Amino acid sequence: MTDDFFRSRLEQMIDNNHPLAVLASRLPWEKMEAGVAPQFDHKERPLQQSEDAPDLAGPVVRVSGGKASNAGRPRLSMRLMIALTLLKNSFDLSDEELVQRFAENVYWQHFAGFEYFDPRPPCDATQIGRFRTTLGEAGLEELLSATIHTAVDVGAVKKSEFKRVIVDTTVQEKSIAHPVDSRLLEIARRKVVAAAKRCGIGLKQTFAAEGKTLQRQAGGY
Repeated sequence: MTDDFFRSRLEQMIDNNHPLAVLASRLPWEKMEAGVAPQFDHKERPLQQSEDAPDLAGPVVRVSGGKASNAGRPRLSMRLMIALTLLKNSFDLSDEELVQRFAENVYWQHFAGFEYFDPRPPCDATQIGRFRTTLGEAGLEELLSATIHTAVDVGAVKKSEFKRVIVDTTVQEKSIAHPVDSRLLEIARRKVVAAAKRCGIGLKQTFAAEGKTLQRQAGGY
């Protein structure tokens, strides 16, 4: 391929020992593209016939399907879209942040298979979301499997490390109410009332309305 005399090739601008440069040379791109390609094949939808309420001319029959679905191979290269998906997950970026930073990063462009630096966004941010939706769970698992095997092959991780997975859930949200004093007092009031009923003790006042009102007021402070 003839070089562009007005632009430098990305491989001449980067450090080939950079982790992304090494990963770009080790990932089985062709295998990954072939693995997710079925998710983008045109699919024929079966003909479906339905009958609406009859009008003056008689029954109304509607026919749908029978054409290729909207799924199709993206206009952008599969290598680029796969690379964008991996970069997004690796650096925890929004689609908008991803395309903006991609236009500024020579290593990311080399990782995506670019030969020359391009200061323009690689695509519209919405295209990444559509690609990810079409890719689906099966496609994402295919990419994850390929990256794991590559990590093992280059010695980044050992197979023994996959025998046990430790998940830190300390920052995950849990549906546990915070034990504030007002809530604990309201729970105690309800339990006292319930215990009195079980024992046949009649209470002149249960303070049910007052308890709820006071709890809401305490929550506002």
